[in-house]
Amino acid sequence: VVAAVGSEGDALQHAAEELKGDREVVMSAVQRSGRALGHALPAARADREVVRLAVHQHGPALQWASEELRADRDLVLAAVGADGKLLRYASDRLRADPE
Repeated sequence: VVAAVGSEGDALQHAAEELKGDREVVMSAVQRSGRALGHALPAARADREVVRLAVHQHGPALQWASEELRADRDLVLAAVGADGKLLRYASDRLRADPE
């Protein structure tokens, strides 16, 4: 499965549920396609490194990050720096922050 998602990240959607939470499998998938984060289990969506890699690969992947990570200033700034429209995926608190 790691090889499959490593060559086609969106293949994660077809993986067994337990693999959608496996850090190695999800890291391999999001490295290829940040959109794969949308198919990952909540634990993977709450993993800062997994989300950072997904957002680096595909900025809008921020929408699938855990609420806690959508409130992570550094992570959100990295995404928004590449595309200001991604601010819509940030937490309410960050969207209201004037800085």
